[in-house]
Formats: sequence, structure tokens, C-alpha cells
Amino acid sequence: MNQGFSYFFWHIVEATQNYFNAMSGPDFTWLLVGLLGQVLFMMRFIVQWVHSERHQKSLIPISFWYFSLLGSVIVLAYGLHKTELVIIVGQLPGTLVYVRNLMLIKNEKSKKIKK
Repeated sequence: MNQGFSYFFWHIVEATQNYFNAMSGPDFTWLLVGLLGQVLFMMRFIVQWVHSERHQKSLIPISFWYFSLLGSVIVLAYGLHKTELVIIVGQLPGTLVYVRNLMLIKNEKSKKIKK
């Protein structure tokens, strides 16, 4: 069993090295861009969870929508660069929804200020 795990581990290490060695500089940069977008997109869930826990009810703070928008736009740019239709189709509608939610929040705040 120990030999099997060791072989598996070193196989993964070797495959990872081969993956990065075969990658060009621009491809590596775009990989980092895509990963940054995914991390920002993931952060929205963490922010929402912490915010809801603090208030002991489910709430969506404005930072959720900004993380959503930033992450989505960056992942969309990555998808466009890689010409990945699945990523493009998956991110484009969400990006529009996040922009619309931020517009609605801004309109609601401006109405409160006018009152």
C-alpha cells in the first residue's frame, strides 16, 4: 500500500512538472488570471457566509456582488482568451445579473438619500 501511494504521489508531481514545463509564458499568465478570477468568485461565498453568521440570518452584503462581478469578468476574460465556450456561456449571463444587482442597490441608496 505504501509503495502504491508513493508511486501515485510522484506520478502527480511529474505530471504537474510536465504540465508547467510545456506551458508558454503567456499561457502561464492566463492561467494565473483564470485562477485569480476563480479565487475572487469563491470569496463571494465566504463573505456572504461570514456576513450571515454575524447577523444570524441569511444576508447578501454588497461586497458579494462586487466579488461576483470581478470574479466573473476575470473568468470570462480567461474563457474568451482560451476560446472556451462552456466558460463563456457560464459566465456571461451571471456578469449581467451582477451588474444589474449593483445598479438596483445604487438606485435604492439614492432613493433613501432623497427622502
